[in-house]
This record gives sequence, C-alpha cells and structure tokens, in this order.
Amino acid sequence: MMANLKASLSTTPPTIASTTCFRTNPLYVSTSLPTTIKNTIHKKLEKATNQDLNTKINYEINASVNFLDVTVTNENGQLKTSIYHKPTTEPYILPYASDHPRHIHRNIPYAALMNAARLCSKVHDFNSEQLHIDMSLLLNDYPPKFIKKQFHRFFECNDTMSVWRGLDEPVYHRLHQRLLYQPTRREKLLKNMLQDPIRSPTALQTKIWDKDIMFPRY
Repeated sequence: MMANLKASLSTTPPTIASTTCFRTNPLYVSTSLPTTIKNTIHKKLEKATNQDLNTKINYEINASVNFLDVTVTNENGQLKTSIYHKPTTEPYILPYASDHPRHIHRNIPYAALMNAARLCSKVHDFNSEQLHIDMSLLLNDYPPKFIKKQFHRFFECNDTMSVWRGLDEPVYHRLHQRLLYQPTRREKLLKNMLQDPIRSPTALQTKIWDKDIMFPRY
C-alpha cells in the first residue's frame, strides 16, 4: 500500500519528494508548495485511502506539522525539528521528595537534556526546551543548585560548555548530529539480542516491544 503511494507521489515535482515524510499511519507532509500542487497531493492521498477499506491514512499538509513528540517545520526549504508538547498532556517528572534512589533524580535532568538535544535541530529551540525542563524541575521541588549541577554535568560530559554559556550554534550542531544518529539504550539492547542468538536464545530473551518486529508466541 505505502509502496504504491510513494510511487504515485514520485510522479509529482521533485520538490515534493524532498519534503515528504512517509509513515504507515499517519502520513505527514511538511511543505510550503503552491496550492495547485497541494491539491494534487490531496487527490492522490484520497485515492490511496479509498483503495483499501481496511487502511486509513490520516494526513496533514502544512508548513509545520506535529508527529508524536516532534514538530517538523519547513523554513524556506529547510526542515527544522523541535519538541512538541501536547497541550492536553500534563508533563510528569518524578518529584524530588520521592523515596527513589538519588541517582534516579540525577539522571532525570540529564536524560531530558539529552532528548532535547537529539530532537531540536536549532540551538535556540534547544535553549527554550532547556528553560522548560528547568521550570518543570523547579515545580517538582528540585533545588536550584541541584538543577544547575546536573545541567553542568550534561554540558561538561558532552564537551559543549560553550552552548550553555553562549548558545554556540556550530558546537550545538555537532552535538545534535552525534546524538541524532546515536542508538538509544533500548535500540542497543534490541540489536544485541537479535545479533547473538547463541548466548541469548530467543526463547529466553526478554521481549522488547518494537512496532516493526513481531515476535511469535513460544
């Protein structure tokens, strides 16, 4: 189904292919194309939707679209990503007063900054997200000195102190690119499980949910 849709859209002008993101459901297109071309895409998507009653394609054509926790924006032909916060979702951070081990509290600011640096392609969007993280931690009773110390740890460990002090765009860009293509802990674990079936037999492996892989019952 998606292969046919991609083939159909590939007959449109080349500028469309460069700004089209394919997902099985939903399909998002971030573009600033003329209305006539948008209408052409709209008709092809409607046709693809009607080909199979069991397949529903939700699509949005706009200069800026939200997908999961990311906002993708087309700025003069360049795609920019930033973090999307759903207005109906209350952000939850483990309260500082909880009885969890202290290392868990230390990892929360670090992990939040790591996620922001991975998803925000521009340093100013990252800075806005950093302020959002700071405010969320303060609202959950994290001491200001504790927050500052953990922020410092993140930038020091990633050799990006100039980003913290002066929003150094080139240094941030290198950080963003490195984290963007760096596999997450979950991805590393899944890869190791699939690559070493002798040391870790499939029947004994802890199943990690992955929408792209279906594990049969055993």
